[in-house]
Amino acid sequence: MRILLFLATNAAIILVLFFVISLLGLDQTLYDQGFPVGTVLVTCAIFGVGGSFISLLLSKTLAKRGMGAQVIEQPRSDAEAWLVQTVSHQAQAKGIRMPQVAIFPSDSPNAFATGARKDAALVAVSTGLLQRMNRDEIEAVLGHEISHVANGDMVTLALVQGIVNTFVLFLSRLVGYLVDRVILKNERGLGIGFFLTSIAAQIVFGILATPIVMWFSRRREFRADTGGAGLAGTNKMISALKSLKAVAEPQPLPEQMAAFGISGGRGRFGRLFMSHPPLEERIERLTQHV
Repeated sequence: MRILLFLATNAAIILVLFFVISLLGLDQTLYDQGFPVGTVLVTCAIFGVGGSFISLLLSKTLAKRGMGAQVIEQPRSDAEAWLVQTVSHQAQAKGIRMPQVAIFPSDSPNAFATGARKDAALVAVSTGLLQRMNRDEIEAVLGHEISHVANGDMVTLALVQGIVNTFVLFLSRLVGYLVDRVILKNERGLGIGFFLTSIAAQIVFGILATPIVMWFSRRREFRADTGGAGLAGTNKMISALKSLKAVAEPQPLPEQMAAFGISGGRGRFGRLFMSHPPLEERIERLTQHV
């Protein structure tokens, strides 16, 4: 239902954009000049949303291979047995199927959840998290990740990214076309000016659009903190975040996993480009509910 809803939203946004262009009388003008607005919009939507969904469908495989995450098929220690049991209890409490539980090698305390469906997800924790946190804090971190899964955050962000990709692709091609035809006066099909300008514009628009996706990510991070507090207890969630804050330089997760990690690291260009809110702000929000 969530996927159908967002696909319908994506289609509605594209139709609105097409009608706006039509009302301005630009569609026929652009079409006469060799730029079929409707066809380009649909093509950009297919590649924009399609690429985002392919990434989502491959997310578990990429996590296992890229992060070296080893799924716990049969617990080999009390710690692994406790980990699986805790995830099982939390998944049951959230009304979702038991996710796969994995451990990945990293000295930095971190964890992430991924998967295309909430009933076929993967929850992974780092060896550093298991070593540096006590069980109460680990329980809270697991609750945070289970909340990401139960809230459908992976699908939501994939679809938001897909919509953003659609607009970036379309606008970059429109700019490329205008430069090629209006500025460079090319009248023999699409020239080198179109391709070079489109690539440059796609990079620029992609950077400008990133804060939109990051804004959604930060909002869902607060919601996952609240979910983790509900599953494990507010004090445990606060303690876990304080432990993360004590790490001077947390090792960042790969880009495709960063939005669903417990610790997002520091933004290079300020808050607008951060997938996670500052830990101080997350702790403060939870403290208000104690």
